Amino acid sequence: MRNSMKEAIGSTVQDMLNSELKSSFSKRDCNELGIEFSEISMTAEEIKAIRKKSKLSQAVFAELLNVSPSSVRQWEQGKRTPTGSTKVLLDLIKKHPHILDYRIHA
Repeated sequence: MRNSMKEAIGSTVQDMLNSELKSSFSKRDCNELGIEFSEISMTAEEIKAIRKKSKLSQAVFAELLNVSPSSVRQWEQGKRTPTGSTKVLLDLIKKHPHILDYRIHA
C-alpha cells in the first residue's frame, strides 16, 4: 500500500476512534495503519498538582482512585510511579479535574 494511502486510511481510522464510532480494530490493524497511542508520563510534582487541583487529601484521593494512601504518598514523593490504568486515570483527571466527582456521595 502506498504511504499516502496508508496515511489517509490511518487518519480516517483515528478520526473514527476519536469520534467514538463503534468499530473493531486489532492492535495489528492499528500498527499497519500507523495509528499510535500516546505515552503517558507524569512527574511527582504533576501528580501532586492534580490532587491539589481536585482539592482532596491524599487519603481521599487514594479512595477515589481505589489505591492505597501509601501509593499516592509514594507517587508524590517520587519513590514510585503509577502504572497501567492508574496512569490513564490520572491523565484523565488532569484534563478533567471533576471527572470522578460522581463517586463522591454526601
